[in-house]
Amino acid sequence: MKVVLIPGDGIGKEISESVKKVSNALACPIEFLEYQAGAEYAKEHESLLQDGLMDAILENKVVIKGPTATPIGKGFRSINVQLRQECNTYQNIRPIQSIEGVKTRYENIDIVIFRENSEDLYLGVEYMCDNDTSHGIKIITRGATNRIVKAAFEYAKKNNRKKVTCVHKANIMKLTDGLFLEEFENVAKEYPEIESDAVIIDALCMKLVQDPTQFDVLVTENLYGDIISDLCAGLVGGLGFAPSVNAGDDVRIYEAVHGSAPDIAGKDLANPTAILLAFEMLLRDSGMEDSANRLKRAILETIKEGKVVTQDIGGNATCSAFVDAIIERLQTI
Repeated sequence: MKVVLIPGDGIGKEISESVKKVSNALACPIEFLEYQAGAEYAKEHESLLQDGLMDAILENKVVIKGPTATPIGKGFRSINVQLRQECNTYQNIRPIQSIEGVKTRYENIDIVIFRENSEDLYLGVEYMCDNDTSHGIKIITRGATNRIVKAAFEYAKKNNRKKVTCVHKANIMKLTDGLFLEEFENVAKEYPEIESDAVIIDALCMKLVQDPTQFDVLVTENLYGDIISDLCAGLVGGLGFAPSVNAGDDVRIYEAVHGSAPDIAGKDLANPTAILLAFEMLLRDSGMEDSANRLKRAILETIKEGKVVTQDIGGNATCSAFVDAIIERLQTI
C-alpha cells in the first residue's frame, strides 16, 4: 500500500518521522511517498505544493499530513482548505477521547465530530463593497448537507453509537442554517434506531463545558465544526491529542489538527500523539485492525505510565524518546 506523506512546516518534519518509525516497528505493508508542501517550501520554490503532489494524492488516495503554516490576514489561503477542495474531502471527522494520564477536569469523554468540509463561509466567497465594507457569503446546500449528515448516521450505525446531534444557528440564520437543520431532520427519519436531537451552537458550547459526556456524535457546518473541534480538544488536554481525517468518496487525508509550532521546531520537543493517533485511524480504515489496536494501546499505555512523556504531558522526554518508548511497548503487545 502506498501512502502520500506530507511533513509540512515546523514540527511537522519531526512528528512525521515518528509515523515512519512506528510503521516500521509494526511491519506495516506501507510505502511512504514523501512530498513537500507549506510556507517553508513556498519560500524556496515559489509554490505551496511540490510538483507531482496532487497527482500522487489522486492516484494513491491515502495521505498522512503534518501541520502547514498559514499567514493571518494576508498571503495565501490555507493549504488544508485547498487540499480539501481539490480532493473533495467533504467530511472532517475528529474523534475526541479522554486519555488517562493527561490531566484535565473531565473524564470519560468520547465524542466524534462530523464537520461539513466543502462549503459555508470557508468557501472564501468574499469581496470588498467599498474601502470600509467587506462581504462574506455563507453557502449551504441541501446536497452537501445530506451527505455529511448521512455520513454521521452511518458512522453511528456502524460503531454502535446511540445519538447524533445537529449543531446549528437556525434561530437566527433561518435560510442557511434552517436548511441544514431541515435536512438533518429528514435524514434522521431514515435511522429510527438512533436517537437524534439538535442544539444551537452557543448552547452547545456551554453544555460541552458543563458536561461533555452527554454528547456522542456531533454533525455540523464548516465554521461551527472548526470551532467546536478545538473546544473539544481542549477538554481532553489540547490539540496535541486531536487526530482527524478529511474524507471524501475517493481520497482520505489524515492529520494532526494542531499548528506547526515554529518556536519549538527542530528542538525534538514536539508531542507526536495527534499524528500517531491519526495514523492509527489510517491503519484501521485501511483494514489493518490489529496494527491499529496495537498502536493505540501502546500510545495510551505509555502516556498512562507517565515515565517517558513529553513536556506538555508533564514529563521531560524528547519527541524521539517518547516515540522510542511507544515502539518498545509495541514489542510486548
